[in-house]
Amino acid sequence: RSDSGHFRLAIDRAFSVTGAGVVVTGTAFAGRVRVGDELLLGPAGKRVRVRGLHAQNREADEAHAGQRVALNLAGERLAVEQIHRGDWLLHPLLHAPTQRIDVDFQLLPGEAHELKHWTPVHVHLGAQDVTARVALLEGTSLAPGERAFAQLLLNAPSHAVHGDRIVLRDQSAQRTLGGGRVLDPFAPPRNRRRAARLEQLRALNQPSLEQALPPLLASATNGIDPQGLERQFNRPREGWQLPHGVLEIGTRLGPRLFDQARWRELETALLDSLQRFHEEQPDELGPDRDRLRRYALPQLERPVFIALLEQALAAGRIETSGPWLHRPDHRVRLSDAEEDLKARLWPLLEAGHFDPPWVRDLARDLGVDEMQMRNLLRKLARLGLLQQVVKDLFYPEFTIRQLAGHVLQLEAQSGVIRAAAFRDRIQLGRKRSIQLLEHFDRIGLTRRFGNERKVRQDSALAIQSALG
Repeated sequence: RSDSGHFRLAIDRAFSVTGAGVVVTGTAFAGRVRVGDELLLGPAGKRVRVRGLHAQNREADEAHAGQRVALNLAGERLAVEQIHRGDWLLHPLLHAPTQRIDVDFQLLPGEAHELKHWTPVHVHLGAQDVTARVALLEGTSLAPGERAFAQLLLNAPSHAVHGDRIVLRDQSAQRTLGGGRVLDPFAPPRNRRRAARLEQLRALNQPSLEQALPPLLASATNGIDPQGLERQFNRPREGWQLPHGVLEIGTRLGPRLFDQARWRELETALLDSLQRFHEEQPDELGPDRDRLRRYALPQLERPVFIALLEQALAAGRIETSGPWLHRPDHRVRLSDAEEDLKARLWPLLEAGHFDPPWVRDLARDLGVDEMQMRNLLRKLARLGLLQQVVKDLFYPEFTIRQLAGHVLQLEAQSGVIRAAAFRDRIQLGRKRSIQLLEHFDRIGLTRRFGNERKVRQDSALAIQSALG
């Protein structure tokens, strides 16, 4: 057995030794363990420490995969009664109890009957014997001697990694039905029979991570979490030899692995969709982030989409104007009449400071149609010059930044933002203060917790306001 992975041991006995405490014995399936190591015990993941060990019936400081090992364990309120045959002792990174396992299973040729879908069985994995149901993934029955992909729905939590061997016995545990190999210890509860999922299982049927990774990535829309692969294959990342053409993309939820060609396809789809949006909505500057994701790549998880978008922004293929995203050559332009009206209304918006005029007031003061005024203000908002706080109430961008500065100062002073304190600071009524704070919630500057708010430190507006 390879000792390159994280340590895992299948417990077959547990007993107490006078003067020493709890001792467990079993076969080390992978990795190495040393005196002083901290491990997790059983499905609950109880933290224990190795006080001493024996390997192959000899006292030792270290044991490795393939050896019979006895470990003297110490842990808070640890008792022999808490440990059962079949429990696993694991490196903390491997602890992820599962009750759904996808396997490559072969029914013994000597079986008298075919194996039916949803047959109850006993599953032997490591030292564990657990009852389960067999969900066949490629038909409703399996003839003697044939092999197929199947999902085991265990009646108790277990631990497994890719490549583990299993034995299935009948419901009475009197007759061996066949055996197989674990492909995915974290099998999905839905869509398990779909063609795309079966293609993933065919990829996982390869003997090594390096062989399985390229076909897995080819069908992984949102990439693959390398930490999940590390646990699934029990392969520490420092020992990986990633095939050519595999990219590691950083996201806000950690790194993801992508096929290079697939990542380029996603970027092309993003740019093409944004261009199509401009053609369909020529009077709009562009969508915001969430609208663009829904329009262009709704199948992408938000952290993956943000990583893709930020790469396009850094490369200059997409630009921002306020919250709006657009291609570098796309501009929404005002007509001469709109420019003239903007020049007349802008001093009124500036004079209003934190309490600018409503649409109807601007239209009345300037002697224009209310709908004409509303359409122009919306267009200016799409240009990133204004922000619409509520219906028919628009604030200039620089005024919003001033208000955001007050929000940041309130949090710096009190640790939170309260509506009453914000109202007193900007000298407006409670209703308008609440409207402004709710607008800040919507655009991502603040996050509400009950009657209080906190600033989102990664907000672009917070960063801009902090810089001046």
